[in-house]
Amino acid sequence: MPRDVILTQEGLDKLKNELEYLSGDKRREVAERIKEAREFGDIMENSEYDDAKNEQAMLEARIAGLEEKLRAAQVVSSKDLGTDIVRVGSVVHVKDEKSGKSVKYTIVGSAEAKPSDMKLSNESPVGKALLGHKRGEMVEVPVPRGPKRKLKITKIDVGV
Repeated sequence: MPRDVILTQEGLDKLKNELEYLSGDKRREVAERIKEAREFGDIMENSEYDDAKNEQAMLEARIAGLEEKLRAAQVVSSKDLGTDIVRVGSVVHVKDEKSGKSVKYTIVGSAEAKPSDMKLSNESPVGKALLGHKRGEMVEVPVPRGPKRKLKITKIDVGV
């Protein structure tokens, strides 16, 4: 049984747009490549044909994965969020106790996580540690080596 995929409205829209592109324009593009590769002759020793067929298989797998995510999607709405506790969809401002550095994270579902954009999954160590906590609380985050990282929640915003 597939597990729920937690998404913000923005994440849902991105998945829908990607699915629309892949199942429309991209599918036609790959089909055209296969057609052109067939025209080169014997498909048994035709690397262009093999490449196009491999691309088609990967494309169909990606489309199936997106369709499954959309079927299991649970959308987090900004009207359901508050600034009292950290939830999926919250923007959390934290201060690292050791370094004194302040950082702002957006807590999202795993399908939308992008650490480089400070979008952390609710299943990541930091995301999981922050969930359910309030402003002013100190949260301990397990790290692979060394003492736990201590983060103080300084502000919670609605981010969706």
